[in-house]
Amino acid sequence: MERSRDWMDQAQGDLEHAQHDLEHGFYEWACFSAQQAAEKAVRAIFQKLGASSVKIFYPKLNRSEIII
Repeated sequence: MERSRDWMDQAQGDLEHAQHDLEHGFYEWACFSAQQAAEKAVRAIFQKLGASSVKIFYPKLNRSEIII
C-alpha cells in the first residue's frame, strides 16, 4: 500500500508543531519535531519512488566531535 501522502501529511503536522514550539521557547521540542518532520518527509519521498522500506542511519559521534 502506497502511503507517501500520509507520511507527508504527518511531516507537515510535525513541522507546524515545531514552529509552535519555537515561537513559545520550547527549543528542544522544536528541534525534535523538526527532525521528526524531516524523517517523515524523506520516508514519503522514498515511498513515492517505490522503496518498500527506509532505514535512517545516524553517524555515531563522540561528544568531542560535536561542534555547536
